[in-house]
Amino acid sequence: MDWTLWLVMLAAFFGGALNAVAGGGSFLTLPALLVVGVPPVVANATGTLALLPGYLASCLGYRRELRHVARDYPVVRLLLVSLLGGTVGALLLLATSNTLFRALVPWLLLLATLLFVIAPIVLRRADAVSAGWLLPGLLLVAIYGGYFNGGLGILLMALFALAGMRSLQHANALKNLVSALLTVVAVLVYSAGSAIDWRLGVPMMISATLGGYAGACWGRYLPDHLLRRGIIGTGLVMAVLFMIY
Repeated sequence: MDWTLWLVMLAAFFGGALNAVAGGGSFLTLPALLVVGVPPVVANATGTLALLPGYLASCLGYRRELRHVARDYPVVRLLLVSLLGGTVGALLLLATSNTLFRALVPWLLLLATLLFVIAPIVLRRADAVSAGWLLPGLLLVAIYGGYFNGGLGILLMALFALAGMRSLQHANALKNLVSALLTVVAVLVYSAGSAIDWRLGVPMMISATLGGYAGACWGRYLPDHLLRRGIIGTGLVMAVLFMIY
């Protein structure tokens, strides 16, 4: 096994773990794929494939929290909206040039982080900000997630906070479920468009699965304030590094 495969597998393991607790796993997988010479759009599509099993494993780790979420939120409608948005976003990626893709990434990540920072302030001052945000907001976030997976978790956590979900652990569980579904449909579109490097993607999937389950089991025990700081920190680091890359 050459060093390039070791590098991308290691990035996938920690990317899967990071996605499970805060989002932002693409911060690790995308740069690793670029370093080993994969073109940007293909690197994004392949990294998305790699993190898919990690999302699924994270859902398994958060199954207890998901049962609580299913009692309080319209999960079926949320998943249907995620499917639609993920499909649209993936089709947009296939139509995007590498130059435009590189230019948009850091600004999208900064927006995601800003939303998460201001969400508690908005909630304290306007309790009416509630379920009305959820479906239209999720459609936009799902399009973003189908287009570029980096920072998806942060955007979802920000959206759920704006929609009135007070428990970060419940929001994290729903974030993993929505991410898994929209990533499935995005990967199908990428595959149809021949935008995936399967030689690297399949081993990365195995690593990300292990990392996602480990991250979900560990993340449940993090205090909410530490989880919030971790999410914000992840978003800022991703944005800065993509700006200087």
